Amino acid sequence: MDLDNPTEPPAIVDAESILAFAIALGLGLLIGLQRERTSDRLGGIRTFPLIALFGAFTAYLSSTPATSGLVITGLIGMAVLILLGNLERLRGKDDDKGITTEVSALLVYLLGAFIVLGDKTVAVVLGGTIAVLLHFKPGMHAFAEKLSEKDLRSIMQFAVLSMIILPVLPDRTFGPYDVLNPFSIWLLVVLIVGIGLGGYAAYKIVGARAGTLLSGMIGGLISSTATTVTYARQAKNQRKAIGLAALVILIASTTMFIRMFVEIAVVAPRKLMEFLPPLGSLFAISLVICALTYLRIRQREDSMPEPGNPAEMKPALIFGALYALVTIAIAAAEDQFGNQGIYVVALISGFTDVDAITLSTANLAANGGLEVSTAWRSMVIASLANMAFKAAISGVIGGLALLRWVLLLFAIPFATGLILLWLWPH
Repeated sequence: MDLDNPTEPPAIVDAESILAFAIALGLGLLIGLQRERTSDRLGGIRTFPLIALFGAFTAYLSSTPATSGLVITGLIGMAVLILLGNLERLRGKDDDKGITTEVSALLVYLLGAFIVLGDKTVAVVLGGTIAVLLHFKPGMHAFAEKLSEKDLRSIMQFAVLSMIILPVLPDRTFGPYDVLNPFSIWLLVVLIVGIGLGGYAAYKIVGARAGTLLSGMIGGLISSTATTVTYARQAKNQRKAIGLAALVILIASTTMFIRMFVEIAVVAPRKLMEFLPPLGSLFAISLVICALTYLRIRQREDSMPEPGNPAEMKPALIFGALYALVTIAIAAAEDQFGNQGIYVVALISGFTDVDAITLSTANLAANGGLEVSTAWRSMVIASLANMAFKAAISGVIGGLALLRWVLLLFAIPFATGLILLWLWPH
């Protein structure tokens, strides 16, 4: 009854409770249906809905102080029932099975209780996740068996970066100009390593025999500079592959813009639409050059070399230090010289890395410390400097023939960048 309106009659049906029990039943049926198709007969399409309803009902009854421990009691009862149902295996007669169904049964019980006591949306997401994990067991096992020691080390190192180091860092600013935030810096390190790890995972999925487009895209996600070095070496040893190597270098450099868009979306989501027109124009021109060049040499396929571990601690620390240095340099340059100083920092940092200047200027723009026009111009300057650096690498490592190809492919995107800097309105 509504206390503010005593004349309102009490609800005949508790719609909230009915909805909770309906969700519990549905999730139990979903997970039970999946378990029904396995050889483990501990439970199936009837048992799991009953378990979910059991959890929801015990949670519903535990709403008073006298019954507050009912959920724990029910969980213990479930554990005992599962133990009794596995006596044969415990006696050694059937010890070749895992405990997936048993753990699933306990999770479904807790899920039913959580639907009543917690957030129903979260419960639905958890239930769906459990069902998907159970259904894709064969594929997940096959994936785990294919992981090499190097792959596993990459995953574990990423876990160290994101789940161990990140949470313990202080989330406050200090240092020169009060712009260094250890938590924010390392969060961006995790972002960059995560993008690289995603590219590495894509390489493992498509294999070494990737097409030209995939080679450039995956290489760009992992490291466009490293891809340039690798393919410059290949061009030097295989003179017939010079045009193909130049195309992969261009595609990797174009994919760099995708990284930039992701980084801007993460640190400055509300400003993303202001960054898109100028940066998107440069990206579109680069895409057109990639497409035209690919159409010319599409008959050739390329084998992508094995990339390095993108989650190594040393590169992560170097990027973190570089980002911090660029952030301080931008603050100092703006304080002393205005926008011109920021552009000089962008030019210098762009020779080796575009991510640092992208993240630092986008972050400043998001916080109101920098105009968006100044931020995107800094990114374009860094991109052009990076193109020049890659062209130099191509010439030094791959030879004069590769340098001519790279300069030819970079000419229009480079000129477009200069036109944007000159003519695009502030």
